[in-house]
Amino acid sequence: MSKGITRTNAQLATQAGIKSTLIGVAINACLALVKALVGIFGNSYALIADAIESLADVFSSLIVLLGLVMAVKPADRNHPYGHGKIEPLASVLVALSLIAAAIVISVESIHEIMTPHNSPASFTLLVLVGVIVIKESLFRYVLKVGNEIESLVVKSDAWHHRSDAITSAAAFVGISIAIIGGKGYESADDFAALIAAVIITINAIIVLKPALFELIDTAPDPQILIQVRQIAESVDQVLGTDQGYVRKVGFDYFVDLDILCDPAVSIREGHDIAHNVVDAIQLSLPQITKVLIHVEPVDDYGWRSRKTEIM
Repeated sequence: MSKGITRTNAQLATQAGIKSTLIGVAINACLALVKALVGIFGNSYALIADAIESLADVFSSLIVLLGLVMAVKPADRNHPYGHGKIEPLASVLVALSLIAAAIVISVESIHEIMTPHNSPASFTLLVLVGVIVIKESLFRYVLKVGNEIESLVVKSDAWHHRSDAITSAAAFVGISIAIIGGKGYESADDFAALIAAVIITINAIIVLKPALFELIDTAPDPQILIQVRQIAESVDQVLGTDQGYVRKVGFDYFVDLDILCDPAVSIREGHDIAHNVVDAIQLSLPQITKVLIHVEPVDDYGWRSRKTEIM
């Protein structure tokens, strides 16, 4: 039997995620413009590559917004389990946009390395310092929100900001080498952009992995099922638990659990016991929005309760 809860944190989580994402969009749009202009006039492709990364951030943040809004849509006939899978799917798209940005930066960096050009202007360093501080602060803020609301797509958006900070840091190092080294070191910032592209790709893989795992229903943190078993086994007339599964769908968790009861109880009593288990689980763990309980009678040949320690 399954039973939902009337109170859910999904809407509040969505609002928090949307707020952090909109802040990121506004900041990235401004930074992209500033970095592009400074990169062009300051003769630094590393800064132009950084601007490309900021534009990619704007694009990915729009995907995040769409994913957050769609993920909390209620269940319907075609989607009886809701639309939560859109959230990790959006996270996958964000990761792929990171990889696409890294490819563009790599190609252009190699082109700039092979093309003779002047050293970057020293004023570009001041801009990069400001960018690094802003983007690292934005990364920490958005990651905190993502962890609080347990949203993969928001956390992936945070890593986009961290990638931008890394790109800027690499550009700072490259431009510094080009300025200090003088003639012969003009391409140092282009090499820095190339290194940044590799780091961005690594971050994209970090973002991509958990999103793909959630899409294929990989079991979440086993501690959740341990808690579910403990709560169920504390309910009156529940003699133990058997099969149990947990899967994450967007902001919510779904649970399937077998409980063991005395075979002498009536169908009505078994029904009530199952409802009590559902209520107890959802009261203690409000992130679990759907619980499916199957009542198993204890047979005459003995049984072994699958306690939490033998998961």
